[in-house]
Amino acid sequence: MTESHRIAITPEQAVTLHGLLIERVKHTPHAVAYRYFDTHRNAWASFTWIEVREQVARWQAALLKEQLESGDRVAVMMRNCPEWIFFDQAALSLGLVVVPLYTVDRAENVAYIVHDSNIKVLLIETQEQWSELSAVRAQMTSVQRFVSLNNIAQNVDARLQSTEGWLPSFAQLQATALTDPHQLATIVYTSGTTGKPKGVMLSHLNILSNAHACLGVFALKADDLLLSFLPLSHAFERTLGYYLAAMTGATVAFARSISTLSEDLQTIKPTVLISVPRIYERIHAAITATLDQGSPLRKKLFYLAVDVGWARFLYQQGRGHWQPSFLLWPLLDRLVARKLLERLGGRLRTAVSGGAALSPEISRMFVGLGLPVLQGYGLTETSPVICGNHPDNNFPESVGQALRGVQVRLGEHNALLVKGPNVMLGYWNNPEATRALIDADGWLNTGDIAKISPSGHITITGRVKEIIVMSNGEKLPPADIELAITRDNLFEQVMVLGEARSYMVAVAVVNPLVWKEFAQEIGVRPDMPESLKDTRVEQRALQRIAAQLNEFPGYARIHRVLLQTEPWTVENGIMTPTLKMKRNRVAEHFAKEINQLYEGH
Repeated sequence: MTESHRIAITPEQAVTLHGLLIERVKHTPHAVAYRYFDTHRNAWASFTWIEVREQVARWQAALLKEQLESGDRVAVMMRNCPEWIFFDQAALSLGLVVVPLYTVDRAENVAYIVHDSNIKVLLIETQEQWSELSAVRAQMTSVQRFVSLNNIAQNVDARLQSTEGWLPSFAQLQATALTDPHQLATIVYTSGTTGKPKGVMLSHLNILSNAHACLGVFALKADDLLLSFLPLSHAFERTLGYYLAAMTGATVAFARSISTLSEDLQTIKPTVLISVPRIYERIHAAITATLDQGSPLRKKLFYLAVDVGWARFLYQQGRGHWQPSFLLWPLLDRLVARKLLERLGGRLRTAVSGGAALSPEISRMFVGLGLPVLQGYGLTETSPVICGNHPDNNFPESVGQALRGVQVRLGEHNALLVKGPNVMLGYWNNPEATRALIDADGWLNTGDIAKISPSGHITITGRVKEIIVMSNGEKLPPADIELAITRDNLFEQVMVLGEARSYMVAVAVVNPLVWKEFAQEIGVRPDMPESLKDTRVEQRALQRIAAQLNEFPGYARIHRVLLQTEPWTVENGIMTPTLKMKRNRVAEHFAKEINQLYEGH
């Protein structure tokens, strides 16, 4: 550590999110803040904290020219990069409210958000984005300035300007007059798994208090190096991978893309990984598919390493006994565990998972091989973290204990209720929805069904509104069943249905590698669409599903399954930008096929 006084900045010192940057520059001006891939030089480059401040000054000066008033909304629709930070900090320094947009979101959704929040300045990146917005730009009447990071055709809209002409070559950072931590800092629109997205209003204090409380769980250090690849428009990445990193002085490297993530992990060699379960699921699926195609001895050795490593983990946590098999660990570590960790850069000391439930089996594999996965939980409406597992008190099947200063309790239907300084100000232009979520005493109803252990560890067991009530009155939690089914690596994505029906069915997307082998075993061609509907295929798939549902009641049996090879993605409208499944969209998309699964009953 080049500057010995790298200490975490408190919310009281920072006051605002822009104040956080100012304090960080005071503490460690010459430490590396951000690393990024410079496409012009075809090499990785970096900014120190003092250089970040210099860049923020240029963006601040450009925003000042737009004659905006404190409280006006501005939006950013870019991939993770230093300019995202510069724009955000410049806007916050002027009391503007930042509205992050997903680069993969559909144009109609962007137009809705821009109109709903009355955006004045919209920062985009590429010609492709500009072209995609062409059909809805006429609806964006509130926007007085479109700014593009890249030079793109400007003759179609007088409001468009590139950063090359918009930014001054140099500027002096103007001191902020903003001193109220309770002032609105950002409006983050929820993904909208049902209906139109709602704008979550978060104050400077909401986010600062949440980031600081996270230190009690995730313990980010000043010499940590993070690889940022979750979108900064996701509250999870923004709070932990941006503001918390600034709070501690850790360095953040921006990954080039998801497609180059493996290569970037090898190059950057991060010490901390922050991700949603989907990334861990993909790594797990790739490993198990490789093992299934390899020798039985290799597979047995791998699972022996996981089992021994998991037992060592429980022993180190004080929840297990010493076993003679631990003596094998140095050999298993060298032959198995270290090889996996090398694929992730070789320096990871911890991995944080949030945004959705992570399968206990996947947690067990990573933890067993020496990578402590810390699962946490929260909502955009709670800035976003509510709870998390501490490395020394890690129950991977849970989402951990409540953060310092955050209160939790169970309400009606065992719904998890939350209260604390991280709870949002409310929904933008939607007081009715705010009142429906937060009661008069300040308790926010997450809508998630939970259990709280005597130690305070929280386990999420389902959604209040997503309980399936079958025609016989039996109630089932679909999320739990879906998670169990995906333990079989044949199934990559699953949705179960049965509301008001006499039995359960499932729609499942198969893993292409495993599907090929599965189909050949049965004697059908994997490249023929009709093979998915073959009776033999369905029956064998149902047997594999049943094997994963042994711990559920008998009425949780899946009677029919519709298999698909096309993944559910943001692009085809079935997943949200935060990679949550749109249940209604799946039901609508496959309505005809689902009805056929119930024919005759």
